[in-house]
Amino acid sequence: MAVNLPDASEKVERCGMERSVWRVVMLLLFAAMAVTGCFLSIALGAADISLSQVVEILLHPQAAPQDQIIWNIRLPRTIVGALVGLNLALSGAILQAVMRNPLADPHIIGISSGAGIAGITVMILFPALEYLITPVAFVGAMLAAVAIYMLAWKNGIKPVRIILAGVAVSAFLSAGISGLLVFYSDRVNGALMWMVGGLAARSWPHVSIIVPYAMIGLVLAIASSHYLNILQLGDDMAKGLGVNVEVTRIVLTAIAALLAASAVSVVGLLGFVGLVIPHVSRLILGSDYRFLIPGAALLGIAIVTLSDTFARVAFAPVELPVGIIMAFIGAPFFLFLLRREL
Repeated sequence: MAVNLPDASEKVERCGMERSVWRVVMLLLFAAMAVTGCFLSIALGAADISLSQVVEILLHPQAAPQDQIIWNIRLPRTIVGALVGLNLALSGAILQAVMRNPLADPHIIGISSGAGIAGITVMILFPALEYLITPVAFVGAMLAAVAIYMLAWKNGIKPVRIILAGVAVSAFLSAGISGLLVFYSDRVNGALMWMVGGLAARSWPHVSIIVPYAMIGLVLAIASSHYLNILQLGDDMAKGLGVNVEVTRIVLTAIAALLAASAVSVVGLLGFVGLVIPHVSRLILGSDYRFLIPGAALLGIAIVTLSDTFARVAFAPVELPVGIIMAFIGAPFFLFLLRREL
């Protein structure tokens, strides 16, 4: 039977174009969700301010009390929440590609705990050096990543061993964090909020801390999408394409650690964002990191800002840390993935 090759190639090309259009449409939808999440985070809260007033205050700020609520309380909190969602989602997406493990997440495998114990040590022992929290947290995150690799290495790296080593490292470091909080409870304000991850009282100084790291991390993540795609092909194929696999893994892990450390340094140990968001993005956009990276970033912004808004208004006047909401979402999702993968 003769095969009409031009027709077959046209079908492949048409399918590729349809797939690209679908991805662009979904990215636009994610962007709309991110904008909506940020706007609702600014508009909703304990103070009753109408949507029209919010828009007027954002466009024409004055010195009224409502303007102060929007500009000095809600807006910086929203920006911090958006950047934290972006950072953790990108960190999780990168780690899942580097470790070739769908269960990899900066919180679950201990990278966040490494950043956390380093950051809280600075908070307790050197409170005047708050600007050093993020770089010190980055060092802690990298040391945790190195420890996980060493513990998981046995004639190569296997996904299950990475998860088990990561859980052990995370438990060990979390115990260290708890010990520091117990011994120096008088020096750490809002320790409970920090342990579960919360955005309460986040202000413009916190925005100035996270913005440069988020921007640098985003640019590096987008620039690394080509290498992330190659790593998914396997080590042998990647080496055949001329990629130094181990060096590439170290560099990409450093980018993921930087993103996670900057998020931990301003909100604490916020979990499951780096697990849930990349998976949802992958289910919708596919595994091409050229689309997955911006998709995860936008969806991370949307989910964290919407979750924080829900945590603030659902049980008013009681305000829940956003980490509790993310745990309710992420824990069942993690168990589902665990059963499917194992």
